[in-house]
Amino acid sequence: MAFSNGEKWKDLRRFSLVTLRNFGMGKRSIEERIQEEAQFMLEEFRNTKQKPFDPTFFLSQAVSNVICSIVFGNRFEYDNKRFLSLLQHIHDIFKILSSGWGKFYNIYPGIMDYLPGPHQRIFKNFKNMKSFVLENVSDHEKTFQAEHPRDFIDCFLIKMQKEKGNPISNFNNETLVMTTLNLFFGGTETVSTTLRYGILILMKYPDITEKIHQEIDKVIGRNRCPTVEDRSNLPYTDAVIHEIQRFTSIIPLSLPHCVIRDTQFRGYHLPKGTNVTPVLMSVHNDPEKFKEPLAFNPENFLDENNQFKNNDAFMPFSSGKRICPGEGLARMEIFIFFTTFLQNFKLKPTVHPDEIDLTPSLSGSGNVPADYQLIAVPR
Repeated sequence: MAFSNGEKWKDLRRFSLVTLRNFGMGKRSIEERIQEEAQFMLEEFRNTKQKPFDPTFFLSQAVSNVICSIVFGNRFEYDNKRFLSLLQHIHDIFKILSSGWGKFYNIYPGIMDYLPGPHQRIFKNFKNMKSFVLENVSDHEKTFQAEHPRDFIDCFLIKMQKEKGNPISNFNNETLVMTTLNLFFGGTETVSTTLRYGILILMKYPDITEKIHQEIDKVIGRNRCPTVEDRSNLPYTDAVIHEIQRFTSIIPLSLPHCVIRDTQFRGYHLPKGTNVTPVLMSVHNDPEKFKEPLAFNPENFLDENNQFKNNDAFMPFSSGKRICPGEGLARMEIFIFFTTFLQNFKLKPTVHPDEIDLTPSLSGSGNVPADYQLIAVPR
């Protein structure tokens, strides 16, 4: 779905969006799954007993479990070694693609195929991820009942059955595996990295974090789970979350596109079919759209009455017809996870806030924050 075009892309995207909606994307059922997973996440934080820890895989497990419940029909325990190994593969791919090795491979794939280096792990990791999906598909086929679809894979199998006699159908085993991987990868690393980067930012700016604590205490209290409906009553928290996404630009480049007709752009002639990569980060750093764009400032999303205001230059999910199909799910996850964490914990850094460096440790296909540890202090 991510890298296809024409009718194939239309078929797979339309099917994926409809199926995700049917399984609760943007509805209360998926919200309850996120709330439930946030509670599992809190328990992992509590189990650290106020000792320093790296939140990377706690966050990726929590986020991934939400998409797993939709795609595979179940979540995984945090001590599941197969699941943790899979998340390590995803994390490793994201880091390599965001490194110099990933940049060179994108520019010179024909040469880099023959050179040793970390970029070769991408294919090994991808093969392991594909095996994981194939195992799940095989398990589904053994217990499959067309009249009772359990998840995304079952729905895809139903579609394959319906189009069995169509020689040009876009629904087959290969597109099932690849579409599932698209959803799984896209629904895991980007959101978990946003959360990880966001926690680092909040530890650097404790005054901002304290304002969020006060707003959450006033609107939600500490005895119930945050809901998506709370967002409209938490303007400062919502502004901070939007500013985290703008400031970090986790995916600084959108996926490759191509022009569908000969195009004139800023004096350049782009022939039909030319590959184009939109630079989303350039919009997020536009001084005409955001005050001091290189600084972290929640006021970019607040009006003169301290109410939340949107900005048409905010586009972490890209824009247009190929905007991220999981945008609604991702927004819900980021809001509920952040507010739940901050409702229950103070996030204490292991160094002085002034020493925290927000510069990405890697910047390429993604912006990756530096590794860090924190102490989760119960409120």
